[in-house]
Amino acid sequence: MTKNLLFVVLLFVAGSFHADAAGDLALVPWPQHVQQRDGSFVLSPETLICADRASRQTAAFFAERLRRSTGYPLKAHRQFTTATPVNSILFTTRDANPSLGPEGYELIVTTNGIVIRAPAQAGLFYGGQTLMQLFSLHEKLSGEIIKAVATPLEISRDAATQEKFTTPCVKIDDWPRFPWRGLMLDVSRHFFNKTEVETILDEMALYKLNRFHWHLVDDQGWRIEIPKYPRLTEIGAWRRHPNIEPAETNAPSADKFRPDGRYGGFYTQEDIREIVDYAAVRHIAVVPEIEMPGHSEAALAAYPQFSCFGGPYSTDNDLSIHDGIYDPSNEGTFKFLDNVLLEVFKLFPGPYIHIGGDEVRPDYWNRSAACRALMKREGLKNEDELQSYFIKRMERFVNAHGKILIGWSEILKGGLATNAAVMDWIGGGKQAAESGHDAVMTPIDYCYLDHYHKPGAPDIYTSLQKVYSFDPLPAGLSAQFQSHILGAEGVLWTEYVASLPQAQAVIFPRACALAEVTWTQKDEQDWKCFEQRIGRIRPIGPIEAAPSR
Repeated sequence: MTKNLLFVVLLFVAGSFHADAAGDLALVPWPQHVQQRDGSFVLSPETLICADRASRQTAAFFAERLRRSTGYPLKAHRQFTTATPVNSILFTTRDANPSLGPEGYELIVTTNGIVIRAPAQAGLFYGGQTLMQLFSLHEKLSGEIIKAVATPLEISRDAATQEKFTTPCVKIDDWPRFPWRGLMLDVSRHFFNKTEVETILDEMALYKLNRFHWHLVDDQGWRIEIPKYPRLTEIGAWRRHPNIEPAETNAPSADKFRPDGRYGGFYTQEDIREIVDYAAVRHIAVVPEIEMPGHSEAALAAYPQFSCFGGPYSTDNDLSIHDGIYDPSNEGTFKFLDNVLLEVFKLFPGPYIHIGGDEVRPDYWNRSAACRALMKREGLKNEDELQSYFIKRMERFVNAHGKILIGWSEILKGGLATNAAVMDWIGGGKQAAESGHDAVMTPIDYCYLDHYHKPGAPDIYTSLQKVYSFDPLPAGLSAQFQSHILGAEGVLWTEYVASLPQAQAVIFPRACALAEVTWTQKDEQDWKCFEQRIGRIRPIGPIEAAPSR
């Protein structure tokens, strides 16, 4: 595949990509207010990276990125005076406009220096990302994301100083349209190791995506270490074979196979802590998903006593939906899930816990005499109400530990739990918002990034333009309920995506379109403008991907 760019290349050509844009700035997502001014700032080895006391970590992050990308010996310095030194980049929260909000920022570039000012560190970080996009970099710096754990880029100072890294003078005032700008990665169908996940987090940060939804559990694999239940990873994390015949760019890496040939993998608790910390530095909150009551065959292969019929269950299955469904009539099921979630709560500091809740086969519980007895005892009319009973029990436990339960559209069936949020993939977001519940929009027709985006497959063709046309606000939703729409999320199911290069090719650039949809105000969005900007940032080419489940 074509390699990804570490930073965005800024090209100056005649004309304007946007009615309100001054000049041709290849910025994605597009800021709310941009004024281009005369002149430019030239980065040099002597440029100072300055910060107030509160902002030194943010400044240090960008000093490292610039240092690794240019070869310049740039470091972050404490700013002791109110005056900004000549030839400097200042990160500060002092005198910031509070109306910009926690993720907003002001970026001012003059010929003498650059100031990024924001009320909070997230805003400073996003201002820094915009600045990274403004700098014009030599093509030798292109390639895959340079990660903090990678070997530093070898560029001699003599070679580096032959290049000029410049940005035009601008004033930008910017803030996001929605607080939830997400990407989901399914690591159950195909496992992605810690370094691969961190690479995706780096790419998310470039476009100001701030929610990483981590689909850790499904029928084909259990990926999170739970010491109390070791068989979850001993049995549930491995299967007989990948279940696909990948092309060369989609072949699983060798580290996904055990010596006995079993395929898969899992994250230790230390892996998860490191990934969560890595994301936090990039102002990305990680939302773990522990599927229940369905899509749980991997867990039941390890602990079949928590199913209705005792199995046997196996991860050695195809990639369709299976009868891996928990037994709600067994109190041991809830004790098991409570214990699992207690470990999850410790590992993920964010407020949201995703419990799935989708695609539970309606006839499964009805075949169980114990489940029928439970329905009669609780006055439940059907399986939908039994699922609601299950979700509400789990929500009480989640809420008792200071967390918020979120689940797919199906958690609406039989009545939504009191404080739950809905992730709308097949409807229900508008209904949830109108009933006072928060919702994240992930409609299958716009946000499923594993759908083909190659012309010629119209039934499952999700083009870049179609993603860009998506409005997370449901049509007809009254203004009084619109704040309940938290934002939107791109979703990558990996039934047929087995490698990092394939995942990157499928995710991007459509996730960039979704980043702009969720960041930029609707009246500032313009497809033709975006198409030209993204064409300078990432390749736009049809690639084959596989349909979703």
